[in-house]
Amino acid sequence: MAQNFRRYTYNSVGTGAQAVFSPNSYDAIVGISLSNILSTAITVDCYIYNGSANIYLVKDAPIPTGSSLQILDGGAKFVVQNLDVLYVKSSDAASVDVWVSAVDAIST
Repeated sequence: MAQNFRRYTYNSVGTGAQAVFSPNSYDAIVGISLSNILSTAITVDCYIYNGSANIYLVKDAPIPTGSSLQILDGGAKFVVQNLDVLYVKSSDAASVDVWVSAVDAIST
């Protein structure tokens, strides 16, 4: 069966929680990169709202100037389903670019 790889991006996420990905079926998130675009260090939150609670992947994670944070490493993946929403929030306004790689419809 062919896999449908997708990417989702968002520029200049700030202090308000920003929805960056919401699956429409069972999907797998295979990569999340958060890049600090400021000239000062920031902290970030990345979490999935599962319909009733926030499940944090990272909370108050530091990203130094000129650096990025890879949320998934070592081959880890997150399976998400319809109504889950991936959010990103930063400690500073317009400070982080987001890239999410996912596989769409991993099961039917």
